[in-house]
Amino acid sequence: MAKRDYYDVLGVAKNASDEDIKKAYRKLAMKYHPDRNQGDDAKKAEEKFKEAKEAYEMLTDAHKRAAYDQYGHAGVDPNMAGGGFRGGPGPEGFGGFAEAFGDIFGDIFGGAAGGRRGAGGQQVYRGADLSYSMEITLDEAAQGKDTQIRIPSWEACETCKGSGAKPGTSAKTCSTCGGSGSVHLRQGFFSIQQTCPHCHGSGRVIPDPCVTCNGAGKVKKQKTLEVKIPAGINEGMRIRSVGNGEPGSNGGPAGDLYIEIRIKQHEIFERDGDDLHCTVPVPLTLAALGGGITVPTLAGKAEIELPEGTQHGKTFRLRGKGIKGIRSSYPGDLYCHITVETPVRLTEPQRKLLKELDESLKKGGERHSPNAKSWTDRVKDLFK
Repeated sequence: MAKRDYYDVLGVAKNASDEDIKKAYRKLAMKYHPDRNQGDDAKKAEEKFKEAKEAYEMLTDAHKRAAYDQYGHAGVDPNMAGGGFRGGPGPEGFGGFAEAFGDIFGDIFGGAAGGRRGAGGQQVYRGADLSYSMEITLDEAAQGKDTQIRIPSWEACETCKGSGAKPGTSAKTCSTCGGSGSVHLRQGFFSIQQTCPHCHGSGRVIPDPCVTCNGAGKVKKQKTLEVKIPAGINEGMRIRSVGNGEPGSNGGPAGDLYIEIRIKQHEIFERDGDDLHCTVPVPLTLAALGGGITVPTLAGKAEIELPEGTQHGKTFRLRGKGIKGIRSSYPGDLYCHITVETPVRLTEPQRKLLKELDESLKKGGERHSPNAKSWTDRVKDLFK
């Protein structure tokens, strides 16, 4: 049977880009992959799959594609005199099936799983990362802190000297994987590598495990770790401690420890990025008459001069009195929000004085309460 045109096989135009060709092949490969087609349609699907693979590999090779465009199938057939290229179609053609499998199906199925191989041929696995939550105060976050934490660690078992085997015995090479730590499963003409289910990737089995470590060759201990909290760190940030996670397998590197920062709620300040906010209560008389007040900062105290007639909710900004973040060139600001306190538990003389003051203010009209006049006018407009 004559071969179909490669462009027709993939359903692309002759001027299609490599990316268009790859997308077309991906779609066909997903449709006709042998693992997705069983039963009566399996043979037909496999032929379609091979046809699409051949077209893809030919058209993504610049030299082969140029020869095909000029001479057709004769230009790339190694059995034709004067035609074809090394690595063309055939039992050993197209640069090998593994190349196409890695390029396309590595994207579709997520690639090979497991760790890299060590010098002895065994699978080498990196240890898992660990997480540690640390709570610090706002002052410590602003100024930084050197501290210590206790974390779990692993040490070689003293009983078996790290071998995992009972004293007087030794580990044996896994008969399932031959010591490689991995096995290959065949599905049609595909070969998939998986971690050995017998030795779990170690490449060896221990007939008589050590009773102290249960064959692990290591025991869990506690160790003290020095931690430096940088000044300006914020809620949710993480500090990475390289190599202080779980140990790797078969000589693989240890994972990392991530210290997650949590900041305790402060009694006075609330943090917003590099800025700080606080609420400052002031007496009614001071707000009305004006005067100086002292407000707290993380570095000490600061003075604010209240103008006469300061209203509730007025905000004063103190530049540079916030926190200098880790990535900031300058510290943030402190925002002081004024809360005017209404006097409570008045004595009779005080009540009399306030009534006299109220009568006096009413005689002055809107001169003493400009906001009340505008608010009253807006209410009247609302109910018209």
